[in-house]
Amino acid sequence: MAGQQDFVIQAHGIRSQFGETVVHDGLNLDVKRGEVMGLVGGSGTGKSVLVNTIVGLRKPQAGTVRVLGRDPYDPDPVRRRDLQKRWGVLFQDGALFSGLSVSENIQVPLRENTKLPQSLIEQIARAKIAMVGLQPDACNKLPSELSGGMRKRAGLARALAMDPEILFLDEPTAGLDPIGASSFDDLIESLRKSLNLTVLMVTHDLDSLNTICDRISVLLNKKVTVGTMDQLMAMDDPWLRAYFHGPRMRAAQHAEQGA
Repeated sequence: MAGQQDFVIQAHGIRSQFGETVVHDGLNLDVKRGEVMGLVGGSGTGKSVLVNTIVGLRKPQAGTVRVLGRDPYDPDPVRRRDLQKRWGVLFQDGALFSGLSVSENIQVPLRENTKLPQSLIEQIARAKIAMVGLQPDACNKLPSELSGGMRKRAGLARALAMDPEILFLDEPTAGLDPIGASSFDDLIESLRKSLNLTVLMVTHDLDSLNTICDRISVLLNKKVTVGTMDQLMAMDDPWLRAYFHGPRMRAAQHAEQGA
């Protein structure tokens, strides 16, 4: 049984409500240090709402959240800001500033949160660009000059700028071809191991769930069901059966066996 200190994300008794619509009710989620946790669910089940709740962007109507043992809703703005520096977020398609180069995008959090000299900030940006597998000439390119996969890698480099302990990924392989998606999965797995990251990843990509996720959280009936792929596939729930036993899942498993 994992000890309290082994969980870097703890959301307990969460109730999220919009007017009369209740999205989460009594939801509990614990994410272990160093694991890749997938987060899936049908449309309207509140995947983004849950992530926003964990990172302090939307306070739940009830329940408690702890990230790295601390409260993301701490009323002290200094303590809250210090906690936010310890995670990075990769939004869909990178969400880069269109008027800034790749290097300048990565420099933004460093300029906002540190007093490092500009020369060192530029060195860090180059190191992060190399870390995510982009070539040095990507530094001076604008987001519009990059392919979709390169934009995601640039967004990941920005998410890693402050050397976070936790990564939140929003559909990181959406829109990528199978080769690009597989390469991005390999990158996440490599970074997780080399940087000792904890990753919470919203995804519908069954290949990603099958290959790099240690456990998967499924939003069902306003709560979360957590398990390994095998455990979830063995459960007798209509949505789980449709999701994990469909033709796309069989194709993902076949591809893994043939690898």
